[in-house]
Order: sequence, then structure tokens, then C-alpha cells
Amino acid sequence: MDAIDEAIIAELERDGRLTNVELAQRVGLTTGPCLRRVQRLEADGVIAGYRAVIDPAARGRAFEVLIDLSLEAQDAETVERFEQTLARAEEVLELRRLFGTPDYFVRVAVADLPAYEAFLSQEVMTIPRIKNVTSHFTMKIVKPGR
Repeated sequence: MDAIDEAIIAELERDGRLTNVELAQRVGLTTGPCLRRVQRLEADGVIAGYRAVIDPAARGRAFEVLIDLSLEAQDAETVERFEQTLARAEEVLELRRLFGTPDYFVRVAVADLPAYEAFLSQEVMTIPRIKNVTSHFTMKIVKPGR
């Protein structure tokens, strides 16, 4: 990858809906070479996909909670059951298994505090062998994720 590839990636991260003409103008290329570079970046897996950024409030999920979660055991059955259960939950936006403590980071989006309490008690806490759950409520998003 060279500086032009980096510029293409930066522009597409800012706005994945740019037309090839707009993108080419922004990175200083003509349309043909720009399109070939984008196609190469896609084929090489550098550009893994495109997505829409949806306003959570428009879907009734403006209340976001970050959860630190630890399990009592790390055996294959416990880990697999936990991961499969939470991966299926539509409230879960992100699920990461971590090295160290806690075992997992979970990002959840629901309508409000009562909806979170229901999700936590009816979905999360019913999974066997959960040891510890710590919920973090966001005061302010300083730099949103991409």
C-alpha cells in the first residue's frame, strides 16, 4: 500500500458512499486508476465491506451500555454456550473475548434503563456460570467508533 491507497481508505472511512468520480478527485487520480485501486483493496481484503451508520434513537435503541463480564470457568462448553447465547441477542452490538480480566466486553443497545434491566436479568443472568457483571453507562461520547 502506498500513500494513494491510504488516502483512498481515509476518504472511504469518512464517507463510504462516495462515487468513484468524487473519490478520484479527492485523492488526485483519474477515475480508471482509482476504481482499479479500490477493486484491488477490496480483493485483497483491505476494504472488508461497507455499512450504513444508523441513528440508534431511530430504531429505539438510544440507551447504550458497556458491560465487563467474567465467567466462573473457561472450559469449552461454558465459553461456547455463553458466546453463542449473547451473539444471537439482537441487543448485543459487540462482543469481545479478552485476555486478562474481565473475560468479555459487551456493548449493548436498548431503548432505556428498564429495557436494559430486563435484558440483563432475563437474558444475560440466565446464562450458566456467569461470575461477575459490571455495567458502565456512558456520560458522553468524546470520539465515536468508526
